[in-house]
Amino acid sequence: MGMDYRVEKDTLGEVKVPADRLWGAQTQRSLENFRVGNDLMPTEIIRAFALIKKAAAITNAKLGVLESEKADRISVACDEIYAGKHDEEFPLTVWQTGSGTQTNMNLNEVIAHMTGLHPNDDVNRSQSTNDVFPSAIHVAAVILAENALVPAMEALRDTLAGLSEKYAGLIKTGRTHLQDATPLTLGQEISAWEEMLTESIARIASATDELRCLALGGTAVGTGIGAPSEFAPVAAEVLSSLAGIEFSTAPNKFHALSSKSALTSWHGALKTLATDLYKMASDVRLLASGPRAGIGEISIPANEPGSSIMPGKVNPTQCEMMTMVCARVIGSDVTMGFANSQGQLQLNVFMPVIAHTAIESAGLLADAIASFNANCIAGLKPNPETISNNLKNSLMLVTALSPRLGYDIAAEIAKYAYEHGVTLKESAVGRGLISEQEFDKLADPAKLV
Repeated sequence: MGMDYRVEKDTLGEVKVPADRLWGAQTQRSLENFRVGNDLMPTEIIRAFALIKKAAAITNAKLGVLESEKADRISVACDEIYAGKHDEEFPLTVWQTGSGTQTNMNLNEVIAHMTGLHPNDDVNRSQSTNDVFPSAIHVAAVILAENALVPAMEALRDTLAGLSEKYAGLIKTGRTHLQDATPLTLGQEISAWEEMLTESIARIASATDELRCLALGGTAVGTGIGAPSEFAPVAAEVLSSLAGIEFSTAPNKFHALSSKSALTSWHGALKTLATDLYKMASDVRLLASGPRAGIGEISIPANEPGSSIMPGKVNPTQCEMMTMVCARVIGSDVTMGFANSQGQLQLNVFMPVIAHTAIESAGLLADAIASFNANCIAGLKPNPETISNNLKNSLMLVTALSPRLGYDIAAEIAKYAYEHGVTLKESAVGRGLISEQEFDKLADPAKLV
């Protein structure tokens, strides 16, 4: 039995559309002409579009260029789309026209079919893809940052803060260049990870504030042609009310259409976060390595068997997940930067890949941080015996003798201890270089942290 179709028309002619679908001719043409990959336009972008379409309709009604009854119908349809009731009606790939026109028309056509209105004359009134699409990316990114990414970061930071305080007095050997160094406490070591999150939260919040300025109202090239003169500020005010998030109108719409520098800066903050998370996960992996043939100073949760052949093996899988996500985000930052550089003349035509990159990176980081926190960091525990043994065996406690004996003699004490397999104390006191009482006073780890 064949599929039922209906005939839709656009300016190029007639197109057959599956009878049970809400989209129209331009969406169908895009489906048929861009069979590229499996990356669909992110649902976060679709829902941001729905918010903007609703805000535009309300604004048009306020300014007297759209009947209130039409605006109400558009608003109801947009509410349903925002709630996720029609996700299957947005099937277009990211790899389409660089302006994202086909996704904008996908929204216009679905809303028009739901309301009985015209997709261009009513649903797209006072708008162009060129100002709506970048606005949708900004709105989606701000919502994702505020509702998912930053809360996940704050939760991880709080977990780290608790661990840092809990183990503030547990002295261990430090390591620089992956070699033994002077001691610190486990709490101090963890405090570095905590500060990474604290700084990244502030950095991402600052970058997110730049995204609150919207291109909406610039229409085709930034002049606002086809929109009432007051459309931009009123639409930003209405959208802020609908979203419960503060947005404003971009002061220069020519810049807002042709440059995606604010998004590039925002993704740069995500990349910086990813580099810090990579370092943190790598530190955890190193400190938990072993459990007997590695450093083994901490233990992390055993969430699943680690090997199909080695019984009892447990791997740092959350660290591996996190570092893979970080690798993806760091690589994606190259895509974002290059895409922003392609803002030729009055329009950047890399917007779909910018949207995909921004939303994927923020979403991956939010999910990865939540998982890493719950399934790894929250269960992190020290192994005091291993920590104590490593500290006792560390040759770098000799640094405390340097002010008393001089750098060269201290270095010779460490070298002798290493070559003869004795302790620092045996090397120093046993050869009459310092008294036992003074050695114990100077080389007390508690005084070195």
